[in-house]
Amino acid sequence: MDIQFMWETFLILLTGLPLTLELAVTSIFAGGIFALVLSLLAVVGGPIGGGFTRGYVFVFRGSPLLVQMFLIYYGLGQFRPFLQDVGLWPMLREPYWCAVIALTLNTAAYTSEIFRGGLQAVSVQQIEAARACGMSGPLLFRRIVLPIAIRHALPAYGNEVILMLKATALASVITIMEITGLAGKLIADSFRAFEVFIVAGAIYLAITFLVTRLMMIVEFWLSPHLRMRPPTLA
Repeated sequence: MDIQFMWETFLILLTGLPLTLELAVTSIFAGGIFALVLSLLAVVGGPIGGGFTRGYVFVFRGSPLLVQMFLIYYGLGQFRPFLQDVGLWPMLREPYWCAVIALTLNTAAYTSEIFRGGLQAVSVQQIEAARACGMSGPLLFRRIVLPIAIRHALPAYGNEVILMLKATALASVITIMEITGLAGKLIADSFRAFEVFIVAGAIYLAITFLVTRLMMIVEFWLSPHLRMRPPTLA
């Protein structure tokens, strides 16, 4: 193993880090908003809302993310005249936006189930206690239901964030030069796959470590009641 080559590889791959983080943050943020809507539909949307959510989750959770990305990037090109008429072609012809859309739709399916579980974990007793204090409607949801649901959903949601961060590597197959895309280009030029992928894996590992620490801090901050000492008997 050539340490000098690995250092040079690290510096080159590091230039793809901003694009990797941009893909991850954009898709996680957009997917989180869409997932919240889907989870609310599943919980309070009745038969139509629940059926739509179950169908959406079944399709996007049951098919590979790579296939979804190929369908959006390559498949939608067959409908180019229609997309041009509705003004969507300038966006959908760009690999970046195709990757963002595929990642967003995919993570929304998984995250909606996580949020649904968090919403359903809020006990009836807690809701009734809030109503007894005069809360109702949006205030009850904002002050009681949502904070408790987030607290329940956060551990599983942290895993989904990490999975989406690593899933951005699939964007390299549609010509996006993020970390994995740059790694593939370096391998094609140098034929030294082992060193290049070791460095790429180390970068992903470092990012994942930082994300897990951040999630632990947020979970610690949202659970002060678990750190309260029980009262001592006099």
